Amino acid sequence: MLKQICLLLASLAVPVIVRAQTNCSKKADSLYAAKIYESAGRYYLLSEQEEDFLGAKQNALYNAACSFALAGKADSAMLLLSRSVKYGNDNVAHIKTDNDLSSLHDRADWQKLIANIHPRKKSTNIPTKAKLITTDVRNFWDAYDRAQKDTINRLAIYRKYYIDRGTPGLQDYFTYKITKLKYFVKGHDSRPKFYAAIRKNTYQVEQQKPQMIASFVKLKELYDKAMFPDVYFIIGDFSSGGTSTDNGLLIGLDQCVRTPDIPTDELNLWQRNNFSKLENLPYMIAHELIHFNQGGMASDTTLLHAVLIEGSADFIGELISGNIINQRQHEWAKGKEKQIMADFEKEMYLNRTHNWIANSDQETEDKPADLGYWVGYQICKAYYHQAADKKQAITDMLNIKDYRAFYNKSGVNLLF
Repeated sequence: MLKQICLLLASLAVPVIVRAQTNCSKKADSLYAAKIYESAGRYYLLSEQEEDFLGAKQNALYNAACSFALAGKADSAMLLLSRSVKYGNDNVAHIKTDNDLSSLHDRADWQKLIANIHPRKKSTNIPTKAKLITTDVRNFWDAYDRAQKDTINRLAIYRKYYIDRGTPGLQDYFTYKITKLKYFVKGHDSRPKFYAAIRKNTYQVEQQKPQMIASFVKLKELYDKAMFPDVYFIIGDFSSGGTSTDNGLLIGLDQCVRTPDIPTDELNLWQRNNFSKLENLPYMIAHELIHFNQGGMASDTTLLHAVLIEGSADFIGELISGNIINQRQHEWAKGKEKQIMADFEKEMYLNRTHNWIANSDQETEDKPADLGYWVGYQICKAYYHQAADKKQAITDMLNIKDYRAFYNKSGVNLLF
């Protein structure tokens, strides 16, 4: 079974999110959980037909293959697994170790399929060799111009000239953050002035690449085990500023290119307040790069874990890039530090993040959402400054196993 992919997001969204499911995929999951495997496989196949994007189709086909393998339908399982691989599933390590597929291991076609899966190299340990990919930006504007001339067929145009030509990063982004092409088009229809105005700024990534690579080099100096993934720049639907998946960092560029000339009257309050400045884009990349390197952090359900995921990305991101992306929270917190920390400590060990992270519904003109980022930053900053070995402190942050112990050692509760 393919587990739902968890995404680590930047300051414009929640820290962990799972994509919305279709009715068929929900039914399939229920049947799978009940061990009614053949019926589950059929519903996964139906869900594949409901999906718009390759990433979602790939996942549905893989889950169908697992279900049919468990049901003793080996031929069907192999056929569907092959289709999943054709759609881009190159996670051979997971495929080989997934117990759902163990009944297929003695087949000759299994051995041939496994031998022919050649995973793309998606990251490097050499920072100067990191790939910063803007292909999807150029494809979007080609599709956009065509759609403006033929508005009746714009859905088909975006599919042909943007989605079907899209990079693996785009496929992931649209699978997990857009879910349906019609939502993407509807969002653009509701913000025509905004999208018409951002074109020139979306092309500025090329000029910022040296600054981004410089922060990658700095992370390598601080953390020798750092890995540097492919970075994909994508035009989305104001649905995520930054996300990490197995394919790399996915940057929703339309949320990160603010300059004074861009009209914002079509954006809601939270969108206006979280529309990042173009000059801050390298800092967002640095934040997301830290998320990509947090694989050593223990799984946990507490609020403390959630704020340390984001706070360490903010703090280390600032160390390597020179600035922080969540300035609004820091400015608002001045003079209120003691009360914020007191409020946080009441909930820090609970499975409750909604007052601190991904709480855009609590955004007001006077108070920003996502104050958990500020809290996590302060804890990490305190931990770093009390540490005699600063490089070891960075290693500790990226590999926290005991969140309570990390918090207590930081001494942050003594600062406010």
